[in-house]
Amino acid sequence: MIRVEGITAFVTVVESGSVSEAARRLRLSKSVVSERLAELERSLGGMLLHRTTRKLTLTEDGLAFLGRATRILEEIERAAAEMSERRGTLSGPVRLAAPVTFGRMHLGPALYPFLAAHPGIELVLDLNDRRVDVASDGYDAIIRHRPIADSRLVVWTLSRSRRLLVASPDYLLRNGVPTTLADLDRHKAIFYTNRGVADWRFATPEGPAVVRARQAVGMNNGDMMRDAAIAGLGIALLPVFIVGPSVREGLLSEIVIDHEPEVEFIYMAHPEGRNPSAKLRAVADHLRKTFGDPPYWDG
Repeated sequence: MIRVEGITAFVTVVESGSVSEAARRLRLSKSVVSERLAELERSLGGMLLHRTTRKLTLTEDGLAFLGRATRILEEIERAAAEMSERRGTLSGPVRLAAPVTFGRMHLGPALYPFLAAHPGIELVLDLNDRRVDVASDGYDAIIRHRPIADSRLVVWTLSRSRRLLVASPDYLLRNGVPTTLADLDRHKAIFYTNRGVADWRFATPEGPAVVRARQAVGMNNGDMMRDAAIAGLGIALLPVFIVGPSVREGLLSEIVIDHEPEVEFIYMAHPEGRNPSAKLRAVADHLRKTFGDPPYWDG
């Protein structure tokens, strides 16, 4: 008899690329995942995967079975979601990826009341600042603070997000206060390396203007960029949700020049072709309501 647990193990191994990673995602031991794969192959009467010490590859039978296996799991999830909706309850796993700083400062506190109200939801929240592939990395959705240019994803807007130019009072005392876009060329910049030196974009009547100041420091984490600015290493362009408290405390000063930084948004994106579950839609609705419009961190 073909068991759903075996199909789940097979699809997860293929999506993750290894038994070890599949075991981590499923929160099972490697031996259990391997046994479920073996049991599925015995039930089907054929090998689905070529196993070597270096990698796993699909057999011809495995490739043929993968599409149907994926659709079976999607149909089961949809059926479970529909039953939950009819009962007025939300349950089951939700796996999200989100940026480290935003997740720690705002996403976690926003989600905790939602999870308390829906104890049947099993949330796995992976905080990282790297680029991820939603489907192959096994996420139901990603949350990002930047445009998502991927035609394979359906993108929902959760909130607006303003960014501020900031520097320490000491840095500005030593180097002067810029008042125009041209002035920024003479200053040291703290850049977010995941976006690169073309990240400083400003709205002008002629369209977006990109400023490429001299890089003093490049970092891939907003907390560290804020701290580097507080230490007087240069000017940073960071979201209000990161630097707002430091500006209010006087650790950083907002720099107002002749053009404002382009307004950005916080997005949630899920794979195209998959109908988003009721619980994922509920998470997105809750986050929109909690963040507000304008968002509470702008206050």
